[in-house]
Amino acid sequence: MKKVAISIGDLNGVGIELALKSHDTISNIVDPIYCIDDQMLKQASQILNLKVPPNFKTIDNFANSFTIEPGVVSENSGKYSFESFMSAVSMARDSVVDAVCTMPIHKKAWELASIKYKGHTDSLRDIFKQDAIMMLGCEKLYVALFTEHIPLKDVSNTITTPKLIKFLNDFYKTHKPKSQVAVLGLNPHSGDNGVLGNEEQYIVEAIQNVNNSIGTEVFIGPIVPDIAFTPNFRKNFNTMIAMYHDQGLSPLKALYFDESINVSLNLPIIRTSVDHGTAFDIAYKKKNLNTLSYINAIKYIVNQEKN
Repeated sequence: MKKVAISIGDLNGVGIELALKSHDTISNIVDPIYCIDDQMLKQASQILNLKVPPNFKTIDNFANSFTIEPGVVSENSGKYSFESFMSAVSMARDSVVDAVCTMPIHKKAWELASIKYKGHTDSLRDIFKQDAIMMLGCEKLYVALFTEHIPLKDVSNTITTPKLIKFLNDFYKTHKPKSQVAVLGLNPHSGDNGVLGNEEQYIVEAIQNVNNSIGTEVFIGPIVPDIAFTPNFRKNFNTMIAMYHDQGLSPLKALYFDESINVSLNLPIIRTSVDHGTAFDIAYKKKNLNTLSYINAIKYIVNQEKN
């Protein structure tokens, strides 16, 4: 059974409730270690009126205890969530655990805590000095992002043949796709042969270069973006690469929001995450939480090996 470090996320949000309510299910498939200290765990469980399972393993080396404020963006919760995340990453880097699964953090809380990163993926790139690839989805459909959290006006200038070649090679080596991967174009109608933009020529060149080096047609495209997520197209493709954030994630979340996960590829550790936010609006309000994303994030780990 694999050992997994669970980064507990923002304690003013729903992460700790997900961890407590899902523990019996999760502990049947992995050996979880929760990156939270007993004092904060006790405080959260009392607010939630939930018993802590007897085999709920924690780590007790946190200095930043604070008073939980459900649904509030705070510097203290930001500091704690970052410390929890770094503890999980350290355990994975030192092979104490086999993988990391992260609960949601709040980007503004990290900013208030003077953390220089915008989120998990940014920090992982810096920690490991590698170009981590963000991929989201579920077994029915995965979407990897060529660009992520950059302004839309900057996407076009980012699309170059050398950058795409590196991205596609890294994706192939780390995701190990078992079927063909659809690469979306940038422009409407994939540029209509240059009438609506010339970025597609760089995508074509990159696809041809990588497919030639692999020795088979793994990557197909550029695919017209407005047909890529239709039922007929998805019959033949369950993995896609989008040129920018909302191009890929808006349709993905419309289709599979509750069950999707977030995966960081091209790293020396395995890292997955729930694909939703801190849900401050329902935190600690004893609502029915959908645990499917969290459970799927753990199941993905079970089926992976370190690269």
